[in-house]
Amino acid sequence: MAALLVGVAAFAQQEEDPDVVYGKDLLAPGTVAPDFTLKDIDGRSVSLSDFRGKQVVLHFWASWCPDCREEMPEIKAAQAAADPAKVVFVSVSFDRKWEAFASYVRENALGGVQLFDAGGKKKSAVGSAYHVQWIPATYLIGPDGRVQFATVVFSKIPAQLK
Repeated sequence: MAALLVGVAAFAQQEEDPDVVYGKDLLAPGTVAPDFTLKDIDGRSVSLSDFRGKQVVLHFWASWCPDCREEMPEIKAAQAAADPAKVVFVSVSFDRKWEAFASYVRENALGGVQLFDAGGKKKSAVGSAYHVQWIPATYLIGPDGRVQFATVVFSKIPAQLK
């Protein structure tokens, strides 16, 4: 009976994990991360492949997303603690307007590489390639260009950084 209760408790806990509900379709570890090119906050073209050889924290977000805004301090803290020679933070905004994206990034002093996806969440080729159904969503991509970890819960990322 005790084993059954432990099993039921583990199942209930698993169901509460947002990754089980919202992140289940994200790319699996070992998958080659699809390359893409988007404009950064300064209007320059940036490709994911530009960062080959480093671990990449690839974060999908939007300024209109309450969950995204809530986790920004945690992302900033993880970025400050990471070794920039080994890890780069790349964020892809699904904001509908460039002005909203740029204003939020500047007002909140967001670091890393800030990219804008004009397709927004619903029409984004990049979001589609990464199976992003829910934001925020974050991938950890290895120096070899393969997915190491994927989640909709950023707090799981720092433990994965090398």
